[in-house]
Amino acid sequence: MSDAHAAARLANLWDDAKATGMSEPERLVYRSNILGSDKRVTNYGGGNTSSKIWQTDPLTGEQVEVLWVKGSGGDSATIKLNGFATLYMDKLRALKRLYRGPAHEDEMVGYLPHCTFNLNPRAASIDTPLHALVPKPFVDHMHPDAIIAIAAAKDSRILTQKIFGDRIGWLPWRRPGFELGLWLEKFCQENPEANGVVLESHGLFTWGDTPKQCYETTIATINRAIQWLEAETKSKSVFGGAAVKSLPTEQRRAIAARLMPKIRGLISAGSYKLGHFDDSPPVLEFVNSNDLRPLAALGTSCPDHFLRTKIRPLVIEFDPAKPDVDAVLARLSGVIDAYRADYRAYYDRSKRSASPAMRDPNPVVYLMPGVGMFTFAADKTTARVSGEFYVNAINVMRGASAVSSYVGLPEQEAFDIEYWSLEEAKLQRMPKPKSLAGRIALVTGGAGGIGSAAATRLLREGACVVIADIDAASLAKTNEELGAAFGRDCVRPVKLDVTEESDVAAAFVDCAVEFGGIDILVSNAGISSSASIVDTQLSTWNRNLDILAKGYFLVSREAFRYFMQQQLGGNIVFIASKNGLAASPNAAAYCTAKAAEIHLARCLALEGAEHQIRVNTVNPDAVLRGSKIWTGEWREQRAAAYSMHPDELEEHYRKRSMLKRSVFPEDVAEAVYFLASDSSAKSTGNIINVDAGNAQSFTR
Repeated sequence: MSDAHAAARLANLWDDAKATGMSEPERLVYRSNILGSDKRVTNYGGGNTSSKIWQTDPLTGEQVEVLWVKGSGGDSATIKLNGFATLYMDKLRALKRLYRGPAHEDEMVGYLPHCTFNLNPRAASIDTPLHALVPKPFVDHMHPDAIIAIAAAKDSRILTQKIFGDRIGWLPWRRPGFELGLWLEKFCQENPEANGVVLESHGLFTWGDTPKQCYETTIATINRAIQWLEAETKSKSVFGGAAVKSLPTEQRRAIAARLMPKIRGLISAGSYKLGHFDDSPPVLEFVNSNDLRPLAALGTSCPDHFLRTKIRPLVIEFDPAKPDVDAVLARLSGVIDAYRADYRAYYDRSKRSASPAMRDPNPVVYLMPGVGMFTFAADKTTARVSGEFYVNAINVMRGASAVSSYVGLPEQEAFDIEYWSLEEAKLQRMPKPKSLAGRIALVTGGAGGIGSAAATRLLREGACVVIADIDAASLAKTNEELGAAFGRDCVRPVKLDVTEESDVAAAFVDCAVEFGGIDILVSNAGISSSASIVDTQLSTWNRNLDILAKGYFLVSREAFRYFMQQQLGGNIVFIASKNGLAASPNAAAYCTAKAAEIHLARCLALEGAEHQIRVNTVNPDAVLRGSKIWTGEWREQRAAAYSMHPDELEEHYRKRSMLKRSVFPEDVAEAVYFLASDSSAKSTGNIINVDAGNAQSFTR
């Protein structure tokens, strides 16, 4: 075996030293985690594992057999003990007496809660009967690309027999449920020597008498499929060969930054969408190929892939040899309209009398030759995962089309899964979106006290945030903290000097490529200086105006450009200062620049109104805690201006205020959130003072 082929094999991660000291439920968690750790074994949230474990019944004190099975919605790679449903096996087996046949199998899901062991609140998944009725103590159900490539081939039954012999069986396509569980039970009874089965267009079931044996069977079966596909496809053309060549990386990224906000604007009328861009080698190989269009039209095969990626992707026609992006932008609206019409037709010809109402008809996956793949969903994680699922589908199509003919799910079967009453019920149980769900914010000065507090407040309400700062070390620290608190998908850092036009443009490209566009700009980058007018250097004067006036102009201008492209409105919040309205001694450069900020906001509010772009200002005062500008000379200079020690400043400012209260970054962040949210949807050109009261800074 070559080194390259060896690297492609799945490693056996089972560690006896770790597993020996575990309880049986803990070994189930361990087995699930090591299986889910490699996306070649199963995709995010896909597949499930189970163990039949003898435990003490809390009511009778007797030993009873309990099925531990991955609960609905869990992810194998990260699942913990509380992610598993637990059910009495004798009650699950008794359900066979209640089963009225395939036309009534959905009603069986309603019986599962009656089988719950030990009042476990974790909901059992639709796959529970499949695990319960396999007469083996340990069962894995995975969605490996290599296996699904065989399962989705036109002659998958013949291929399965050829590759695995009698060790791994084959069952025809059947939607997950009680009937498929009975099929698996019958297969095991008739084939006692088999240790697994390939499900057509779906995935792999394997089992064993010990957790380790079950795990190793799963890994060995997948590796056998990988090995066979490697040998069979070694000298064959993939996807009919390349039709076009990829553009250079930076050009691909630049095109993504232009297209994603436009797409997002066209598909976000009902609810804001977030995007993800993927130009990885597998994606580029597929989108550049001769077979792109016919294969894309077939859709995906595995139900897990399909539910995340819709009936089929949208191919954006584009010739990278003649990259006319303007022409693509001009056509996008019509192309997406045509997709919606096609989706409505699919719904109308496939719907049944009890089908739920049609859902969002917009595409999820967009494929662009020479550039890559865009995916859009209601949140960033789902957009990313949808892309990962389509990469799984690409891998499946790659293998199946090379050794046979790739076969997608029949349209009616696909519809019956997408609009399955059980899937609809799952969607209805989803929590209500947070107030800023689907929104994208850029916060300049994002690593400082006010900036990080504003980012935190927006993230807490469901926004995705790009934090921008010139201080690389602080930026990295803040990004790590926010990512740990709110999830890595939701936060991105960008090093930014707001006075540099190219830096500003690059920061907005990051917003577009990472999340799909921008909705909220919090312009907060700051500087401070204090000196009498006779001691104020021209460089100091220019530095204040560069950051606090020019910088605010540059980021606002770029935000307006993206807002206009998206046509979803927009929201700009300036962090100015009490000093923009109330003069202070020995701070002419700072006060003048802050006043310029405030007037710029008013001008932008006038220009933006007809486009539903709102521009408002927050005026803080004396926010010392966490603020970078209060850690250097400014603190010393302001203390000198009031003839006091620097440590006395915060108390001085508190006493000076009308309310006699200190102002903290979180207070400013609360005003930012109000102005960025729909709570202030009818406010623009306004100023909120967050200064604990200062008569000099009253706006009227």
